[in-house]
Amino acid sequence: MQTRPAYDYWLLDLDGTLVDTEWAYVRETFDRVEDRLGVSFSDRQAEVLWHGLGGDRNESLRAWGYDPESFWPVFDELDDATARAEATYLYDDAAFVADLDRPVGLVTHCPAPITDVVLDSLDVRDWFDVVLPCDEETGFKPDPEPLHRARADLGVDATETGVYAGDGTSDVDAAANAGLDSIHVERHDPARRGVCVLGDHRIESFRDLAGAQSGGD
Repeated sequence: MQTRPAYDYWLLDLDGTLVDTEWAYVRETFDRVEDRLGVSFSDRQAEVLWHGLGGDRNESLRAWGYDPESFWPVFDELDDATARAEATYLYDDAAFVADLDRPVGLVTHCPAPITDVVLDSLDVRDWFDVVLPCDEETGFKPDPEPLHRARADLGVDATETGVYAGDGTSDVDAAANAGLDSIHVERHDPARRGVCVLGDHRIESFRDLAGAQSGGD
């Protein structure tokens, strides 16, 4: 158990951090992408892309000979919001978010239509004061702009200390770029990730963080 400084506000990632998706849905989605594009993704490639295990997903696609500009529009079209929500589950340790007594924002790469359905399906929308799905306008992590926007929407100022918690390298890098502390939640065997993620706090469960839930007065 780690005792960490308290924060005035929290920002959190969604997929892989607070929720995850059953493998069957992930594989079915990639099967549909394969049929549409006439390509083939191994289970390992599907896992890497879904969870961002190798770091930048576009770099992974290019390394395998796929064009990100062709892949993502098809993937987003075939990623069905209702089916995905039905296959999405909440991590047990994520419940601590409901007890945070400070401003809380969600910053996710999950598209807005899917984010909305997932939050409503799991009945966790009221955990968050701000929900910001990243898009072309906001930019994508590790660009700090989504975190800056969420922070502005929360109404916190530069004197307040904040943290961003996520499961990927882009989350940790976005936090650093935005001047925030980072919490890396490692949901996977590091050997399968293939890279070392160095957050300010490195945990396997939010239960590992004692004393970080609330801000100090």
